[in-house]
Amino acid sequence: MFCIDESEHLRGCISQFITLLNDLKNVKVQIDNEDQAMLLLGSLSPLYKSFRETLIYGIDNLSFEDVKGHLLSKDKLDNEFDSKSMSNR
Repeated sequence: MFCIDESEHLRGCISQFITLLNDLKNVKVQIDNEDQAMLLLGSLSPLYKSFRETLIYGIDNLSFEDVKGHLLSKDKLDNEFDSKSMSNR
């Protein structure tokens, strides 16, 4: 099951992912930062394929915070672009 689909917002996905990471931490399961980043990227729908590949191959040391920041920035830009294109109609 993918984290992102047409009915789910990116912020909600990231929030759920952080909750899962915290649940794992509470039961003493440690996942290193780069693995957290890769798990988050891997949970994205196929719509994010080029975005995922750009981050994986474009950044030497992926961190969860970097991936989260890039995703939220992309989401913000996409929302602004959609808003502008709707107002131009």
